[in-house]
Amino acid sequence: MAISLAALLGVPSLKLAKAGLAETTWHQDIVWVAVTEQEDPQRFLNGGELVLTTGMRLKSAPDQRRFVRQVQRAGAVGIGFGIGLTHDAVPPALIAEANRWALPVVEVPYETPFIAIGKLVADAQSADHFTKLERLIAGHQILARALLTGGGLAELLKHLGSMLRTEIVLTQFTAQLYNSVPGNPAPSTEGWSSFPIPTGRRDACTLWVKKPFEDSGIVGYAQNLISVELNNMVKQRQSQRALAGQVLEDVIRGTLEPSEATRRLTGIGVNSTRRNVVLLAESAAHAKQLVASSLPQPLEAAVTAVVGKDLVAVVPDDGRGVSALAKGLADHLAEAGIHATIGIGGAYTKPNGLRWSYFEARDAASHGLPVNEPERLSLTSLLLASEDVPLADMADEALNPLRNFDAAHGAELLSTLECYLNNNGSVAAVAEELTLHRNTVRYRLAQVTDLTGYDPAQTSDRVQLWLALAVQRLSARHPR
Repeated sequence: MAISLAALLGVPSLKLAKAGLAETTWHQDIVWVAVTEQEDPQRFLNGGELVLTTGMRLKSAPDQRRFVRQVQRAGAVGIGFGIGLTHDAVPPALIAEANRWALPVVEVPYETPFIAIGKLVADAQSADHFTKLERLIAGHQILARALLTGGGLAELLKHLGSMLRTEIVLTQFTAQLYNSVPGNPAPSTEGWSSFPIPTGRRDACTLWVKKPFEDSGIVGYAQNLISVELNNMVKQRQSQRALAGQVLEDVIRGTLEPSEATRRLTGIGVNSTRRNVVLLAESAAHAKQLVASSLPQPLEAAVTAVVGKDLVAVVPDDGRGVSALAKGLADHLAEAGIHATIGIGGAYTKPNGLRWSYFEARDAASHGLPVNEPERLSLTSLLLASEDVPLADMADEALNPLRNFDAAHGAELLSTLECYLNNNGSVAAVAEELTLHRNTVRYRLAQVTDLTGYDPAQTSDRVQLWLALAVQRLSARHPR
C-alpha cells in the first residue's frame, strides 16, 4: 500500500523526526519523492510529493519562507529537511512559515540518505500497484467465469456491481436488459456514468453505473465482455428464429395434421391450447436488421420467428394487452433506426387459429401505419392462406391482358377499373375522380370487358375482377 508521512516516521531505520506543528497531510499517501535544491521548485512538482532538500540555497529567512510557499502551492504533502550539511537544524523561519501554511515538515538526520526514503516510497507504490493489478486480474477471471459457466449478462453484471459497490443498469434502446435497483427505475445522466457498448450492429447498448464508484479498470473489461456476449446473443437469436420460422411456415401453409402441428409448435415454445396473438413486423428498407433485432422487455415471453422477410412474434394473450405490446415493439424498432409497420392478429387457440391470426396480422400490416389493429379476416386473406388455391395465377390470367394493353398503349385500363370498383360501379364518380368524360370511362370499361372476358357491370364478374386486384396488392406486399 502507498505510504504516508506518519508511516515514514514510524520506520525506525530512517530516524526521522517531526518538525513543526502542521499535520494537515500527515496521513495522505505520498505519490512520489522529489529531491531538489532549487530555490523555486514549484514548476517541477505535480502535487502529492514529499519534497526533500538540504537547503543548500536557502541561506536567508526570506528564501526559506519563499521555498515553503512554493512547495505548498504545488500541492506537496510535506518537506523533508536534511540536516548536517548546510544546516545543523531545520531553520526556524522555514518551520514558522510551514506552520502558517499548514505544511508538515520532517527532519532527516545526516546518516539517512534521501535515496533510502525514495526507495521506501517507491517500494510501497509498487506493492500498491501490484495489489491493484492482482485484484483487477481476479476481477477479470470472475467476470469471464460468469459468462463461461452459463450465467449470462445478469450474472456478469451482478458481480460487476459487487466489485464497484454500486448499482448497475444495462439498457438497449427502449429495453432494460438488467437493473439492480429495486423497482427498475430508468437511469439518468445525473447521478449515473454511462459507458457505450459497441457491437458493430444495431444492438448497441449502454452500461450505466451509479455514482460514486471507484473504477480500477474493471469497467473497461466488462464493456468488452458485454459486447462479445451481445454478439453471441444476436447469433443465437437468428438461429432460434430461423428454426421457429420453419415450424410456423409449415403451420401457416396448413400442410400439417393438427396433432403434428400442435407437437411441433410445443417444440418451439408455443402452447396452442391457449389463446395466442401474432404480431407481424415488416420493413422493406431494413428487412435484414429487422429479423435480427432485439425485442422490448415485455415481449420476452413471446416466441419470435422469421417468416419470409418478416419478423413474427407469437404472444400468449387474450387480445386485451396486445395493442400496448405492439406499440412498444414499434417504439423499440424506431429507436433502433428500423422503420417498420406492425400488424396485429386476433387471439385464437389451436394451430388453425394461429394461421388465422398470422393472416390477419399480415393483412393489417398492409395498411401501412406504424401499428395496425386487426380487422375481420377477409375472403382474400383466407384464400391466400390455402396452398391449394392458385389464386395468384387466376389473378394474373384476369389482369395480364390489361397490363399488356396499358404497357403498349398507355391506356390506363387497370387504374380505371380499380377506381370503378372502389366507387361501387359509379361511372360519374370515376369520371370526377380521374377528370375524364363519362363516355371515356364507359369506353374504357368496354375495353376491359373485351380484353378479359369479364364485364365489370355484372356482379359475378365484378367480384372476380375485384378479387384479382386484391390478390395482386397482397401478393406484391408479401411474395411467396
